[in-house]
Amino acid sequence: MNKSEIAKRYVLFIISLFFAALGVAFTKHGELGVSPISSVANVLSYKFSVLSMGTWLIIWNCCLIVGQIFILRRKFQLIQLLQIPLSFLFGWFTDLGMWIVSFIPANSYPIRIAMVIIGIIILGFGISLSVIANVIMNAGEAFVKAVSDTISKDFGNVKIVFDVLCVVFSLILSLIFFDFTIVGTREGTVISALLTGVVVKFFSRKLKEPLNAKLQTAP
Repeated sequence: MNKSEIAKRYVLFIISLFFAALGVAFTKHGELGVSPISSVANVLSYKFSVLSMGTWLIIWNCCLIVGQIFILRRKFQLIQLLQIPLSFLFGWFTDLGMWIVSFIPANSYPIRIAMVIIGIIILGFGISLSVIANVIMNAGEAFVKAVSDTISKDFGNVKIVFDVLCVVFSLILSLIFFDFTIVGTREGTVISALLTGVVVKFFSRKLKEPLNAKLQTAP
């Protein structure tokens, strides 16, 4: 790839962060739980509300980056430090998305479910754009890749285990912080876990060829 194509792909990646963050904001506004990877930050945002959801996502992603460094050690590539500013950008986009969706009334259960479904579609669209951009992984996926490469296990299988552990960790935090009450991790989290991958595959299949054609430039 030449510099022009690389620049275009990073622009696409930044756009993907906005849509992914907006998807998180929609599911969060539904108050039925968020995606597994965001569930820990979601519970913390309920307990320590002085910090926004976006800020907790920044903290959580930075923890995952530190985890990558610890796991990979000398194999950790310095370019992956770009995950840090991109994590901040994702957090800021999430807070912007929370402001945007705050004007949408979500008082009834059907509307809240609809918010979750819309959020999953938007999130899946954003993730598909990041996959097509193919420049750098977000902190969560990069952490999973670091683990899968280190233990020589399939990325998809490790991702499933990681998502489950995120949900379990969020449940434990909820039980500790809220007197053995489950807060912030509900049916929306399960729906997101089941449907997000399907949505990503759908958009990736539809968008990969036309977007790659626009991204590629003559050397």
